[in-house]
Amino acid sequence: MTTFDDREKAFEAKYENDEQVKFRVNSRRNKLLGLWAAGLLGKTGADAEAYAKEVVMADFEKPGDSDVIDKLMKDFAAAGKPMEEHAIRKQSEQLADDAKKQIMTEVR
Repeated sequence: MTTFDDREKAFEAKYENDEQVKFRVNSRRNKLLGLWAAGLLGKTGADAEAYAKEVVMADFEKPGDSDVIDKLMKDFAAAGKPMEEHAIRKQSEQLADDAKKQIMTEVR
C-alpha cells in the first residue's frame, strides 16, 4: 500500500468517527431537550424518560431539527403551555453544548 492509500484510509476513518460523534451529540441533545420539556410538562421519572425517547425518535422523521421543534411546540400547546419556537431553539443550542461535553468525555 502506498502512503497516499494510507492517508486516504486515515481520512475516511476520521470522517466516519466524526460523523458518529456528531450523531451521538445530536441524539444526546435531543434527549436532554426532551427531559427539559418533560419537566415543564410536569412529567417525572419513567414518564420523563419515555417522553425524552419520543423526542429523540421525532428527529428521524425528516432532516434537520424542525421535526423535534414541531413536536415540542405541539406538545406544549396541547398541554396549555404554548412556547415560542425561538425559546425552544435557544434551549436546544444551550443543551447542544452540554451534550457535546458529555459525549466528548465518554469518547476519551
